[in-house]
Amino acid sequence: MVDFRSDRMESPEGRGLARRAWEAYVGGVRKVSDPALRPLVQRYAAGSIVDLYGFWVVWHLEGGFEGLLAMGMSRASVYRRIKLFRIAFGAHPDEFVLPGITLDLGAHREGWAQMKKAKAKSQS
Repeated sequence: MVDFRSDRMESPEGRGLARRAWEAYVGGVRKVSDPALRPLVQRYAAGSIVDLYGFWVVWHLEGGFEGLLAMGMSRASVYRRIKLFRIAFGAHPDEFVLPGITLDLGAHREGWAQMKKAKAKSQS
């Protein structure tokens, strides 16, 4: 049996051939993709985060999963957004606390009720 432990390499990477090839590839891709894609990714990511903030707000204002279903969202849409939220924020929307944001459910419901009354009154 051959014992290769006595034939020490420069590093755990060996001679580093695969590592250098990978770094050259990544460097070449970044020269092309970073300038073109970075603004698109940042814009998309910003929009996605805004959407997830809105999802968090509606989740809490409507009472969670069942409330979202009652307002017309499909189960698949709710599950998809929960997954995206967990990926982005590391927690389920029911457990996550957005720093600096407090929701007043009573004021929310009362405000909507008043708006509906005012609209109905103006249409009659």
